[in-house]
Amino acid sequence: MTKAREIMTPGAECIGEHETLEAAARKMKDLGVGALPVCGEHGRLVGVLTDRDIVVRCIADGADARTARARELAEGKPVTIGADDTVEEAVRTMQEHQLRRLPVIDGHDLVGMLSQADVARSLPEDRVGELVRLVSADRY
Repeated sequence: MTKAREIMTPGAECIGEHETLEAAARKMKDLGVGALPVCGEHGRLVGVLTDRDIVVRCIADGADARTARARELAEGKPVTIGADDTVEEAVRTMQEHQLRRLPVIDGHDLVGMLSQADVARSLPEDRVGELVRLVSADRY
């Protein structure tokens, strides 16, 4: 069975929990990504911040991205997948939480990000549509 570490994008870069949302948006642009792990003390994962979070939960609400901090949008315990968990477990987790990206951890260390696209590339072509349907079922 394929493991998350085999298909994830390694070397995920964090945004510090005290950095601004403006800095997070710039980092997303520079890296060409739509989500960043938010890391706190000792590089521990405290959440995930998406470009949509910045737009919908900050800018659209009239907040200032130059002063709002990443930690403000990284609420609750982050949903993760273990590096040695199977792709099937990743799909179940994505479906259960309606997420398209999961931080991949090994112990307490962030080792990568697993996206819906990463999973789709690992599946037979006839199962890709099912993945999209499962992960997006309650979103649209």
